[in-house]
Amino acid sequence: MHGVTNSNVFAIAFAAVLVATPISAQTLLTCSSNSGARTVCAADTSAGVALLKSSGASACLLGRTWGYDSAGVWVADGCGGEFQLGQQSGAAQPPPVSPPSKTPYVPIETWGEFSPGQGFLIGRGEAGELSISGYTLARYINQTPGQQDFTDHLGNVRNVDGRNDIFSARVMIFFKGWLGTPKLVYNLTLWTVNTTDQRALFGMVGYQFHRKFSLYAGLNGIPGARSMFGSHPFWLGHDRVMADEFFRPFFGSGVWAQGEPIPGLWYSAMVANNSSALSVTASQLDRKFSTGESVWWMPTTKEFGPRGAYGDWEWHETVATRFGVSTSQSPEQRFTNNITDASGNTVIRLADSVNIFDAGALVPGVTVDHVDYRNLALDAGVKYKGVFLQAEYYNRWLDGFTADGPLPVSEIHDKGFYVQGAFYPIKKKLELYAATSQIFGDKTAGFSNSHEYLVGMNFYPANTRNHRLNVQVIDVNRSPVSSSFGYYVGGQNGITVASGFSVFF
Repeated sequence: MHGVTNSNVFAIAFAAVLVATPISAQTLLTCSSNSGARTVCAADTSAGVALLKSSGASACLLGRTWGYDSAGVWVADGCGGEFQLGQQSGAAQPPPVSPPSKTPYVPIETWGEFSPGQGFLIGRGEAGELSISGYTLARYINQTPGQQDFTDHLGNVRNVDGRNDIFSARVMIFFKGWLGTPKLVYNLTLWTVNTTDQRALFGMVGYQFHRKFSLYAGLNGIPGARSMFGSHPFWLGHDRVMADEFFRPFFGSGVWAQGEPIPGLWYSAMVANNSSALSVTASQLDRKFSTGESVWWMPTTKEFGPRGAYGDWEWHETVATRFGVSTSQSPEQRFTNNITDASGNTVIRLADSVNIFDAGALVPGVTVDHVDYRNLALDAGVKYKGVFLQAEYYNRWLDGFTADGPLPVSEIHDKGFYVQGAFYPIKKKLELYAATSQIFGDKTAGFSNSHEYLVGMNFYPANTRNHRLNVQVIDVNRSPVSSSFGYYVGGQNGITVASGFSVFF
């Protein structure tokens, strides 16, 4: 039978014998590993071992992610579970299942677009490997009041058009694996956001030279905020909180390096064409690049859950901590030459939600053609027995303006932060959370403050954090964010109710 080895046969036969054998506490062993790591749990394995129950973040595959030798039971790459140790008798015992003579390659965490779901293995051979995984979200959003106005920093009255709709909001399909050698990884992503009628196909490739250094190319989040490092969809809500959405950079095409020079300390650095690759053609780009850098340290447990997830569904028995600093720089351009046309660049909003490249955004009759964007973010998070707390503080500078007329400012410096917290009244089943965002517009440039307060819940119907029902209520005050991707519309001053169900595999 394809894929069945002698070791598999011995393990299956041994497990069958165990069904009829009373289990002693002295013969049970719990052993677990983190993603990308290997753990050996000392034990007497002379009479054989069988996997009774898997409880890790990844599948336990005999001979690949778990086995045993004379030193004990070994697990790798997120496999964990309870193992039954055999007891000596006169009968012949199955031989130990040792790691293959050539130690199997354990993939390195990629903290980005190379880390979709576990998925399903389609095929594996000497030429490479192909797996498929996916994500989908069905969501209802009601932004109230449905019709209202707000006054921008120049005194102009603008319309706020609140949403009340149901959408299959986001669909992502990932084709991933390796080619030639497990160190050469790839990911092809089919991506669509139906609320904006956008569709895209992205490809990424990378070579994992060493855990201290890997090099990748393609599309990825520019390292300027903690949420840009592969944690989606493991956020408390299905999208970012307001401060994160306002200050963060976006996703660009480029090259980036990542590594873990010492256990628990990671870095990432990227060079990209610009801050957002969506709807931008090569002919529109100038000759300047965007850059981003981040360093984060996880001193206590050397990890922070799968994909650096928000929330402690995994229920850490030891306090997990994470501290980070991120920064990014991007020379942004309007992408539209005719000032009577809407800007092709929509990613940078002023603190009153007006697009910086809209005609008259900073002064009547003047249009900004270029601006330099810079940000600095500091973040910290902690997890312990289902409790999660995280905060991030931001600074954002807009300067280096080029416009078709004089401007009243040479620099705009906005600040802000968010705090998010969650706990599980029912372990791994019901999560309750709350958050706030506070955004302080540059007063010297005429901007005011914005804030939000929100509460929500997640219900996990299966024994996984991958599938969930989310309900969230947000009290929004003067949203500076306007995006059909997430929860906010520019200038809103009211209540948003959202509910969604997502599936991730």
